[in-house]
Amino acid sequence: MTINEIQDLIKFIAKAGVTEVEIEKKDFKITIKSQMPKRKGEPESVIQVPVAIAPHAAGVLPEAPVQVVTPAVIEDESDNYITVKSPMIGTFYRRSAPDKDPFVEAGQAIKNGDVLCVIEAMKLFNEIESEVTGKIVKFLVDDNSPVEYDQPLFLVDPF
Repeated sequence: MTINEIQDLIKFIAKAGVTEVEIEKKDFKITIKSQMPKRKGEPESVIQVPVAIAPHAAGVLPEAPVQVVTPAVIEDESDNYITVKSPMIGTFYRRSAPDKDPFVEAGQAIKNGDVLCVIEAMKLFNEIESEVTGKIVKFLVDDNSPVEYDQPLFLVDPF
C-alpha cells in the first residue's frame, strides 16, 4: 500500500465519520484511529497511523508512525451554494472519453439540462445532467474515482 493510498483511506474515513479501521493483508497491517469531530473553533485532530512494513532482503524495518493532521471540522464553502450529488454508485468521469474535453470546468456557467459528468455503473455510462442554472464553483471529486450514492460531486453558485 502506497502513502497516497493510505492518505486517500484516511480522507475517506474522516468523511465517513468512522472512528477506527483496521486492515490486515499478507504483508502489512494498518490501523487508523480518529477522534470524534470537534466543534468550530476547537483545535485540529491528529490521526496516527502505525504502518508495519513487510520484511525486505536487507532485514525487517521497524514500525513507523505516520501522522496526518486533518481539520477536525469541514466547514461549508458557503450556505448559498447548491451541492450536486451523485444519483448512483459508480465511477465518476469528467469527460466522455480520455481524448475529449471535460463536460464542464470550474467557473463555467451551466443551465438546466447541461451534461455535467458521466458515472459508469455496471459498464453503462450514465450522463448526469444539471437540474440547476448557475456557475460551477468547485469539483468535490477527482476524475476517474469511485463515488457513492448521494456523494457530493460539485458546488454550484445558482443564478
